[in-house]
Amino acid sequence: MSSRSHLFSPLTVGAVPTPNRIWMAPLTRSRAGQPGDVPTELNARYYAQRASAGLIVSEATQISREGQGYAWTPGIYTDAQEAGWRRVVEAVHHAGGRIALQLWHVGRVSHPLLQEGGQPPVGASPIRAEKTECFVVLPDGTPAQVPVEAPRELSQPEIRRIVGEYAAAALRARRAGFDLVEIHGANGYLLNQFLDLRANQRRDEYGGSLPNRARFLLEVVDAAAEAVGRERIGVRLSPNGVFSDMSVEGSLETSLYVAAELDRRKIAYLHIAEPDWAGGSPLTEEERGALRRAFSAVLTFCGNYTAARAEAAIAAGVADAIAFGKLFLANPDLPERFRRQAPLNAPDPSTFYGGGEKGYTDYPSLDAVGREAQRGANIRK
Repeated sequence: MSSRSHLFSPLTVGAVPTPNRIWMAPLTRSRAGQPGDVPTELNARYYAQRASAGLIVSEATQISREGQGYAWTPGIYTDAQEAGWRRVVEAVHHAGGRIALQLWHVGRVSHPLLQEGGQPPVGASPIRAEKTECFVVLPDGTPAQVPVEAPRELSQPEIRRIVGEYAAAALRARRAGFDLVEIHGANGYLLNQFLDLRANQRRDEYGGSLPNRARFLLEVVDAAAEAVGRERIGVRLSPNGVFSDMSVEGSLETSLYVAAELDRRKIAYLHIAEPDWAGGSPLTEEERGALRRAFSAVLTFCGNYTAARAEAAIAAGVADAIAFGKLFLANPDLPERFRRQAPLNAPDPSTFYGGGEKGYTDYPSLDAVGREAQRGANIRK
């Protein structure tokens, strides 16, 4: 058998059969069309180039204007955005791929410049995220990273309204043709803020005890599952993550509780963002094993994996798939490069956020490199 045999074995993810276990992780690129934060043909080309992934998980996509924390990120709450995403999905499917839309509400990781009417952002509690920035366009038109501002606390009616917005976004995603939807409960954003012991200081049924702190996320999952089917739902968590001023205290215990609740709901998959790439302590093998025992459906991990580490994790039965971020950003044909054990393009961080084709759709595939080499050989003859 090949040294990559487990990575290239098929996997069924809920309702979706996939040809391999090499996933493309969600990557914010801030290239949505303006005005309106609408996906464009450029975005469709970018995702279609990466259609050989077992599953593409799209960039985080806000479910409302209130849910936005970074300029030029796409939404899924208007007809124009839905139509834009339909073009993306059609391009991916035409190229033979499968794609999930990641649903996003940033909560307190935002700024009045991004909010309707200059309102403050919202959160579990009125606690500002320390040492956290968001990406805005200043009044003079200049893009800038600025510190987030203090949020106001969401009321219970507002929480119920946001649950409905997640369900509506999931429906729009399915109408646009997405194979799955992923609920972003990780990386310090709104649902993670409710899970967190430091960000959530509420004294009502959404705060305090672990079941109370998990209530919002699970209500979102239930509403989205009712809208599109549990076999179409994934969730992302980030145990021990320090993203956007999250607390490590109680984080793993919380994630294990949520994982068990998601297992009971029989959703399609659970996606674990490991903390090491953002400055947190790496998960231990024991912690990964505990997550595996808590969740019996498709479990995928993401964070600084190599092909060899990914193969080992799947072979050991700890993971069913592994998601790759920066490697997929720079290598549109990453599975084929893994198959051939070929050299990898290096990502260019200066082009990660904003801009056009450069650093987005111009990374060469192996076939393109081969054609260029052959052209050079022909010229030299």
